[in-house]
Formats: sequence, C-alpha cells, structure tokens
Amino acid sequence: MKTLRRFLIVLTCVCSAAFAADPAGEIDFTRAREIFQRKQSGETISADDQAYLQKAMEAHRRQMQTQTQSQPQAGGGDIDWQRAGELHRRVQNGEKLSPEDQAYYDKAKAIHDRGGGPGGGNKQGGQTGPAPGGKDSVGLTPLTELGAGKYKDEDGGLYGGGKNEPPPAHAAAAQQELAKIRPLDADGKPATDGKIVLLSVGMSNTTMEFSRFKQLADADPDKSPKLVLVDGAQGGQTAARWAAGTDTAVWQTVLQRLKAADVTPSQVQLVWLKQANARPTGTFPDYAKQLQADIATDLNLLKATFPNLRVAYLSNRIYAGYATTPLNPEPYSYESAFAVRWLIQDQIKGDAKLNYDPARGEVKAPLLLWGPYLWADGTTPRKSDGFTWTRNDLGAGDGTHPSMAGRQKVAELLLKFVKTDAGARTWFLAKP
Repeated sequence: MKTLRRFLIVLTCVCSAAFAADPAGEIDFTRAREIFQRKQSGETISADDQAYLQKAMEAHRRQMQTQTQSQPQAGGGDIDWQRAGELHRRVQNGEKLSPEDQAYYDKAKAIHDRGGGPGGGNKQGGQTGPAPGGKDSVGLTPLTELGAGKYKDEDGGLYGGGKNEPPPAHAAAAQQELAKIRPLDADGKPATDGKIVLLSVGMSNTTMEFSRFKQLADADPDKSPKLVLVDGAQGGQTAARWAAGTDTAVWQTVLQRLKAADVTPSQVQLVWLKQANARPTGTFPDYAKQLQADIATDLNLLKATFPNLRVAYLSNRIYAGYATTPLNPEPYSYESAFAVRWLIQDQIKGDAKLNYDPARGEVKAPLLLWGPYLWADGTTPRKSDGFTWTRNDLGAGDGTHPSMAGRQKVAELLLKFVKTDAGARTWFLAKP
C-alpha cells in the first residue's frame, strides 16, 4: 500500500496530469489513478482493474528509471524529483518551508529551469517540445463570436442570444452578492483583519493553470492583501469525481489545503471552477448535458461545504485540437462551454437546485457568472483579442494539457479578468 501511495503522489506531483498517458500510449494513467483512489476508499476492484493498476505501476517505474538515467546529463541527477514535486505543491498551497526544504526546493527549481529534471528542457513549451499531432484548426467559431449563428441548434453568446454579458436582472443580482463580500474571520464573521478566499475547483488543467495564476497574482502590487488564493483543483479529479460526495479524498484534500493556507471553509466566498469529464463519447449534447449535471452537483456541494460562498466564476476548456488521446479531444472541449452556459441560464430561469437567493427558498448554490472564456480555434486568432492556441501551448505528452506557455496564457487571461471585470475588481484589487 505504501508503494501504491507513493505511485499516486509521484503521478500527481511530478507528472501533473489528470489526463496523462504514457509516451507509448499503452497506459492511461487517469484510469490507473481512478482505480487506485477507488481501492483507497475501500471499494473492491475487479481482477482486471487490479491487473491494470499493476501494469501502470510497472510502466511508471520504467519511465522513472529512464528519467533518472537522463537527469545527470541535464544537471539534475542529484535531485529527488518526487520530493521536489511535493515541496512545490506545498509552496503552491502557501505553506512556509523549513530552511532545509526551501534550499532543496530552490536547487531543484534552478535545475528544472535550466532544462533538467522531468518536464524540463523547454522553458516556453514546458514539456520537452510542442504537441506532436492534431490540427491547427477545427473550423469552429468561439462561443463569444458565434452571435446569431448556430452550433447544432444552439445560438451564440456566453449568456445566449448572442450576448456575452449577463441579462440586466442577473447582473444586478450579481452586484448585490458581490457587495456582501468582505473580509471574514475564521468563524465567518466580518473582521477588519479577516480574509477573503478565492478557491479553484477542477481537474489537472485547472490546477496547472491556477497555480501559475496564483504566482502572478500574489506578486501583483494591485492585489488586495485581504485576498487569499487557494488551489483546490487536483489532478484526475473530474466533475464526476467532485460530485461523488464530500466524504471523498478530493474534498478532504481541499480542506487540508485551506488549513495549510491558514484559512477556514467559512472564509471561502469565491470560486473559480473549470471542469471536464474524462473520455467523453457520444454526440452533442449528451456529453455536455452530463457535464452540466455533474457541475451542478459540484456547486451544491460547494455551497453546503462553504456557507459563505457567494459567487462562482465558471470557465470552459482550452483548445484540444492537438490532442493525441481520447481523454478529452475536440469537439468535446469546445462543447464544454455549453454546459457552463446552460447552468447559468437555468439559474437565471429560477431553477430551485441552483437557487442563490434566500428570498426564493433554500439556498443551494452560489450566484453563477462567466469567468474568462478560454477556447480559441487553434491558430485562428479570436476577433476580440487575437488570442490563439499554438502547438507550443500544449504539452508533448498528450496535446491535451497546457505546457508552461499554455498555463501562462490562461493565467494571464484570468489575471486580466479579475483586474478589469467590474464585479471582480471589487474583491481582487486593493483599491477598486
């Protein structure tokens, strides 16, 4: 069991991929991780699943041997990258390292930045080169630009009807909720020395992107000193896994990360949620509808766990035209935006399961708004801002996870959003 646990930690901290597959395409490490987590929760797994888990462990062992053999050439042979990965996660969670651990982390980071260690060798791409396959364009129109056009009977606009801004009534409701956000003490009571917590929720792409955003935001002099950013997103934890219940490992990890950041669940008032489900199949709208249902459950559980949660900003998947595996290719990535839009539209229509207003009954969810829209048709520039996704923005491993350059792009979009959006400015900026 200790070996299995170490196997999972290495996959999460070093591979950093919810949808990762081995280079030969033989092992889906997402499936292996899910089998491991089911076994950890006490579920009896089948003989086939046990065999698959053993096969994944053996493949992982071979990969680590290969990396270890190559590390001396890159100047990283004296670094334990598992330990370095664990230290990196603790740093991202805001934990203060001991002088010894900090020195070790700094040394590993310096070697990695020079091209040594796992994932090194390409500071722009972040994963030893660009995505190796796929298409530079899939010929779809970003939802923000679809306007009066149609995608399989669905019109354009983030909020529908070709509109990228919320309807006036929903915008007014959002202003009311945002006006209630203020620094809270550990018990959730207003306090001048309290904290406002923004929590990320999602799978591996989300944690990869939000961890970079956290670095940029924490270094931004305009950021409010009352705001604490906590990365709750986790590799392999898809929308369906978050929806499985708060007694699962993913939720316990979130609570641990909040504690490490010296904040409490009562101080969480904002969420950035970006979700997907692995290995989608079928035709539109089936996958998007299931994703919508799972995210709705995620939101219900978030509100139940964090009673002062006011607003959730939702984003969609990035471009997946370079994907080389079936873990989350196009057009499913593009279609994830509709799952987000339907959720917001249902809340606007008064769906009781998404109610945020105590005057209308039991509160089941935070108020929902769009965060930054992340999809662009590959190298075809978006009309509004020229945004694109190139091969260098997606990692060579599977063309699905963002490289360092891709993470930087999402982080910059998110930072721009919280600094310029009229509502987000009120809680992000020190001087709105």
